[in-house]
Amino acid sequence: MIKRARSDDESDTYLQVTSGADLRVLADEADARLAKADPAEIVSWAHRTFGRGLVVASSMADTHLVHLAQQVAPGIDVLFLDTGYHFAETRGTRDAVAQAYRISLISLTPRRTVAEQDAEWGPRLHDRDPDRCCALRKVEPLERGLHPYTAWITGMRREESPSRASVRVVDYDARRGKVKISPLAAWSQDDVDAYVAEHGVLVNPLLLDGYTSVGCEPCTRRPLPGQDLRSGRWAGRPKTECGLHS
Repeated sequence: MIKRARSDDESDTYLQVTSGADLRVLADEADARLAKADPAEIVSWAHRTFGRGLVVASSMADTHLVHLAQQVAPGIDVLFLDTGYHFAETRGTRDAVAQAYRISLISLTPRRTVAEQDAEWGPRLHDRDPDRCCALRKVEPLERGLHPYTAWITGMRREESPSRASVRVVDYDARRGKVKISPLAAWSQDDVDAYVAEHGVLVNPLLLDGYTSVGCEPCTRRPLPGQDLRSGRWAGRPKTECGLHS
């Protein structure tokens, strides 16, 4: 199920990507050219190149990305994975962002409710098999949500964890056959904080309460001192990613 909540939009002046373009070559060339570019310049390139074929995927822990994108591309589509397990603060942030920013928010839901999943797989699948739970409640909905688009923007940053240290600004998502854009890849947490302060960005309250990365409530906790920014996700397990970026 896809539910759309459209905020105020401007007239459609977007370009469309050339039919039959070699996206892998396009991504490689763009990454070489934009690797050290300002994030707004990267988003502007993506907007000019893909038009309505461009979408932002946001967890609502990266509202600074949504703010940046809507400044460059007013009315841009933003995907939010409503897993059924989110903190109330995250859902509230989603609703506030949809009202305050010039975006078209699209909430993606899994094919089964939490109750239906519990009936099929047993309660608390996230504790017993977190990879399967993520596949059902995150990865599959995102596959459906990305289907209409040619390119997607993420908030991934190299500083967040060792598994993200080599994130490219523009890459080819071979699994989905799309261009993947991470305009904030080179940003530090100080860069994020400075942008939030300068622009008065709406912030998920959990990020002001000791959390450094926010996912589903059962699988997210505050990190311990000295740990990387994503260490509070699936704490105590070898799992570091939900599968959206693999």
